[in-house]
Amino acid sequence: MTERHDVLIVGAGHGGAQAAIALRQQKYEGSIAIIGEEPELPYERPPLSKDYLAGEKTFERILIRPPSFWPDRNIATLTGRRVDTVDAAAHTVTCADGGSVGYGTLIWAAGGHPRRLSCPGHDLAGVHAVRTRADVDQLLTELPGAARIVVIGGGSIGLEAAAALTKRGKHVTVVEALDRVLARVAGAALSRFYEGEHRAHGVDVRLSAAVTCIEGEHRVTGVRLADGELLSCEIVIVGIGIVPAVEPLLAAGASGSNGVDVDRRCRTTLPDIYAIGDCAAHENAFAGGARIRVESVGNANDQAMLVAKALMGTQEDFHALPWFWSNQYDLKLQTVGLSTGHDSAILRGDMAARSFSLVYLKNGRVIALDCVNATRDYVQGRALVTSGARVDPVRLADASVPLKEMLG
Repeated sequence: MTERHDVLIVGAGHGGAQAAIALRQQKYEGSIAIIGEEPELPYERPPLSKDYLAGEKTFERILIRPPSFWPDRNIATLTGRRVDTVDAAAHTVTCADGGSVGYGTLIWAAGGHPRRLSCPGHDLAGVHAVRTRADVDQLLTELPGAARIVVIGGGSIGLEAAAALTKRGKHVTVVEALDRVLARVAGAALSRFYEGEHRAHGVDVRLSAAVTCIEGEHRVTGVRLADGELLSCEIVIVGIGIVPAVEPLLAAGASGSNGVDVDRRCRTTLPDIYAIGDCAAHENAFAGGARIRVESVGNANDQAMLVAKALMGTQEDFHALPWFWSNQYDLKLQTVGLSTGHDSAILRGDMAARSFSLVYLKNGRVIALDCVNATRDYVQGRALVTSGARVDPVRLADASVPLKEMLG
């Protein structure tokens, strides 16, 4: 007999956990189950490339809730099970172990899997991703025997890993294919600032550098670049983004390509199936209405709350302001809004003092802020982004004037 739950949540990350938590907080009385590929209970992912990799937090400290939380609230946790197929008509999913689980409503919060290299040597021992606890635990077991590490990818995950490993005394080289780090998420000024910070901490940053292959017989011994240079190393970390984990939904007939498409209420094109978090491609007002995926804890939590409310009878359109953060060394970067497509950037504060903000404008309106060790600007700048405020650039640049005073 097929196991069945009123709400089945696929994915045990932030979005999946928050959906279950929110339903119980709003007094949902039906049966709830979270099904996840990993053997662990829901845990926080951001610390994997920060505190957990640096050895500053134990795994128990990054659990989203204590182990007793889930049974105490009658939330079943089906760990170590991967969903392979979805039968939307029958309202069932089938797992890799052959078992089936039925549902009344399905919330797909499966996130994504690390994008892999395709070059020769990509599958050698010593080549790692930083996406799951198992990824990082395996990496940590190999660290004592490694002095040199190459990080492929200069995005947030790659740079956070580089910072954490530098703290551990490793010689780290970052290889980025584009001409600056953080190129996909930040303006050029912030990219150059972080490039300089990493170099000041001893990281060898290689820009506009393509990888030809990973060398080694059974285990990695080096990374060969397109110009012929060999970067000798004992460990490689690959941080080049994720592939949305939506294959079962697309195979079942859901609309989507880069992720699974959802409407303003996070509904897929399949009946009684919602999608949230990293894998959900939605029309985002802060991206000019473009259909995008937002890979952040905040987005996953906001969409989880929206769906939980919908299942309790409150229908709302999604209109949450995107926000992100990154910790590297003693720098706390807090981002609000989406800077993509900005036509000017205003500096508030002093980069040399390592406390400043960059305010991004498009057609004269504030669309995003990157705040480095400047929490007050981050908090007060949210309202400027939400309202699309027009502010005199000279006034914006005056860090002595609080941003809250610039709301017109």
